[in-house]
Amino acid sequence: QVQLVESGGGSVQTGGSLRLSCAASGYTYRTYCMGWFRQAPGKEREGVAAISTGDGSTYYVDSVKGRFTISQDNAKNTLYLQMNSLKPEDTAMYYCAADRRPKPPRATMNRGEYNYWGQGTQVTVSS
Repeated sequence: QVQLVESGGGSVQTGGSLRLSCAASGYTYRTYCMGWFRQAPGKEREGVAAISTGDGSTYYVDSVKGRFTISQDNAKNTLYLQMNSLKPEDTAMYYCAADRRPKPPRATMNRGEYNYWGQGTQVTVSS
């Protein structure tokens, strides 16, 4: 089992920044892929960014490219999402996810590909 705990959410104005953290514990060895997803009220959960923990390859949904950066600190078993130039449409509950199966790039944004999930942290961006 892998336990994931997110933190770092909050309320900011348009153009502001936040850094989300996801602390992983439990059997984290050979966790091949980790990602950030978000879900706004009335909408489906969507992939935002993902990282292959082995080679560090990163993947982003088009709407956040150039604004968000996913990174990992293997020594701390922690995943990060640096979010800059935030927009009201970024408002959502953000979830950390992990999985032990290697994935092709096209699968990293698919929520069905992840077995482990955190409880989420709320991000609210006001105009």
